[in-house]
Amino acid sequence: MSGVYLDYNATAPVRPEAAGAVARAFEIGGNPSSVHARGRAARAIVEDARNAVAALIGGPASTVIFTSGGTEANALAVESAVATGSKRLIVSAIEHDSVLESAKASGAEVEFLPVDRQGVADLAWLAERLARWDAADGRPFVALMHANNETGVIQPVRQVSEIVRADDGWLHVDAIQTAGKIMTDSRALGADTLVVSAHKLGGPQGVGALTFGPRATMVRRQHGGGQERGRRAGTENVAGIAGFGAAALAAMKDRQIDPAWRDAAAERLKAAGAVVIGEDAPRLANTLCVATPDWGSELQVMALDLAGVMISAGSACSSGKVKASHVLTAMGLGDLAGCAIRISGGWATTPEDWAAFAQAWEQVHSRHAARHRAPAA
Repeated sequence: MSGVYLDYNATAPVRPEAAGAVARAFEIGGNPSSVHARGRAARAIVEDARNAVAALIGGPASTVIFTSGGTEANALAVESAVATGSKRLIVSAIEHDSVLESAKASGAEVEFLPVDRQGVADLAWLAERLARWDAADGRPFVALMHANNETGVIQPVRQVSEIVRADDGWLHVDAIQTAGKIMTDSRALGADTLVVSAHKLGGPQGVGALTFGPRATMVRRQHGGGQERGRRAGTENVAGIAGFGAAALAAMKDRQIDPAWRDAAAERLKAAGAVVIGEDAPRLANTLCVATPDWGSELQVMALDLAGVMISAGSACSSGKVKASHVLTAMGLGDLAGCAIRISGGWATTPEDWAAFAQAWEQVHSRHAARHRAPAA
């Protein structure tokens, strides 16, 4: 498909290595729980991929649980914490909906960890809140994503881990946007559970993984056979897992994305009146979130699509619906929440892609401004 694709935070194009691994797995066939030759070959594919994902996110392969995606993996962590005694959950106000909605549906009380206007978690608030934790609420559970999917702002996960561990809490980290982009070693970050997803780093859709440390107790939430060491029943998605493993290995060899490509585009948009969200905070080099006052997100997305540039309005996990960003609202930028767009590159992006986006945006913005320019007196 032609056009400039800059929506990697929604899903990255499938890497050739991953596509090849998927095709080879389909050729082999076989159920990885079967003991015959094809079953053993399928099992080898799954375990090789498990080793690759473990190398990407840290920890022994025995702690990696494959799931149907990041949403299920996040839910597994939340539900395991509640099942083992956590009656009150602290969830950052900028978490992905898969964490927010799982927490709300868990039956536990939910509190929101605030962020500042750059979108960075308030560590002082968290330390004060845990200092007065009621033992009747069970073990503290804190969910903080590694980097935000809309703004790219990187969170101080290691510092949060020290605060949480001082109160014997459980820290859950959604690292779906950071795996393959920055260091995502779960043990170095101090995460008790950490989640990644294949399709964000060039693997196939429909497969994710969770790794857990010795301080987390995982509870089986999907019942049936003994797959995934009894923690997640159901025949494994062998082809998807194969693609995940291949993508993980390829991502570890990627060159670092140059933030200069993003920043050059940002300067062009700022010159026309756009506001760069989270500009003064550490951000992923592949992500740019900008808001243009009085220009709705959906109008920008459609205009750019017609111009051959594919981007998104915040998260792409709301069944195609465009709505005001809860992330920007939590940052105190509610006046901009309905007019922000997200541009995100990845493994196959070039500086020319970013320049093409900036040029197309300038053109559609100029037409928008002309239509809305106040008539002369």
